[in-house]
Amino acid sequence: MGFSMDLVGAIAAFVIAVGILVAVHEYGHFWVARRLGVRVLRFSIGFGRSIWTRVGADGTEYAIGILPLGGYVKMLDEHDGDVPEADRERAFNRKPLWARSAIVLAGPAFNFLFAVLAWWLVYMVGFAGLKAVVGEVTPGLPAERAGLDPGDAVVAVEGREAKTWSAVVAATLGEALDQNRVELRWRSPDRGIESGSLDLRGVNLDGLTSGSFFATLGVEPAMPATAPAIGEVVAGEPADRAGMRPGDVVVRALGEPIESWMEWVRFVRERPEVEFPVEVRRGGEVVTLALRPAAVEHDGGTIGRIGAILDQDAASTGDLFVNERRTPWDAAVRATARTWEISSLTVGLLWKMVRLELSSEHLSGPITIARYARDSASGGFTRFVEFLAIVSVSLGILNLLPIPVLDGGHLLIHLAEALKGGPLSQRTMFLGYQAGVVLLVGLMGLALYNDLMRLFT
Repeated sequence: MGFSMDLVGAIAAFVIAVGILVAVHEYGHFWVARRLGVRVLRFSIGFGRSIWTRVGADGTEYAIGILPLGGYVKMLDEHDGDVPEADRERAFNRKPLWARSAIVLAGPAFNFLFAVLAWWLVYMVGFAGLKAVVGEVTPGLPAERAGLDPGDAVVAVEGREAKTWSAVVAATLGEALDQNRVELRWRSPDRGIESGSLDLRGVNLDGLTSGSFFATLGVEPAMPATAPAIGEVVAGEPADRAGMRPGDVVVRALGEPIESWMEWVRFVRERPEVEFPVEVRRGGEVVTLALRPAAVEHDGGTIGRIGAILDQDAASTGDLFVNERRTPWDAAVRATARTWEISSLTVGLLWKMVRLELSSEHLSGPITIARYARDSASGGFTRFVEFLAIVSVSLGILNLLPIPVLDGGHLLIHLAEALKGGPLSQRTMFLGYQAGVVLLVGLMGLALYNDLMRLFT
């Protein structure tokens, strides 16, 4: 039941997110085409058989397709068939090269504009982020060599303010793509403001761009204390069979006091297939249960798992979170900078993949996007809007790749036309589109393969 609800939530969040972002992208083409006098025949969100259609007063057919994986704007074009004499001046192919290029460029441009507006809204509303306070430092790794100690609070990366770990991660990644050292400033509880540099020579970029970012640098964020409270019990798993219920708070296990969720997780992981007594506080009484964690493979070893999920409301945030909220002007400046930052980072990562300096495992497809959409939606309004902004940037950059059938490919063809002084031959166009389709299908296949590998490993 839990898995099916997760699946439904992921699909719903994915459809909503993709629907919004595709609508923004296609509306960019639509809006500029109309302003430049091109007749739009069809505006579709999704592909395949239409599940909803309506012809507007402007003569455009608006539709929603059954496959929510993209969309298109169909414009009047003599390459697609005969065009009445009265409408020829409204055909896309009759427009000058600059106008056709503006229409093509408008889709990605609207994606970037949407990202700026989304982040502007996030900064205006405000959001909580985990403070960039150091928890643990691993000896011999870049963080220790830079001089960081537990309790230090990072305040800037390469001179740019960084109040939260997410800001530190984004700034460090951006710098790591171009240089071997990243300058940090931090506030030590004992020594005041200090500075140092993360030496990234020999550090695997794959680690920096994956979930092992902090482990790669040798630093663990200071985390809020979280009570060992059960929020959800997965049906049929060991916790359910032992009689655990949502709302239970673990008090003792094998007679040892359990004071935090992480302590409870470590205790369970160390005891696969070992039965032990666990005391939980349920309402006003303490109940003793017999719990036997299941054995599961993890990172080449075997750990215990019981199928119980943390009660998020039990987290004691203390002063480890900071709320970022800015004035309208400051939010606009920061949103623009954030869009540029993510755009530069995305382009840098793609370039590293092309040069084989970074694993193609970082390409993500619809399954991973759906999981992130679900997680961000469950995190609240601002988290979902921030997710939309990031994916919107990615969608804009993807469409600007110089691959025929994508917007970037069309712009490349327009450039070739400008250099040649006339349109390309039909054969050249056909071969270009064939190569583009093959390349695009290959990229999509690789992204889907990566999704499945993540899902099953």
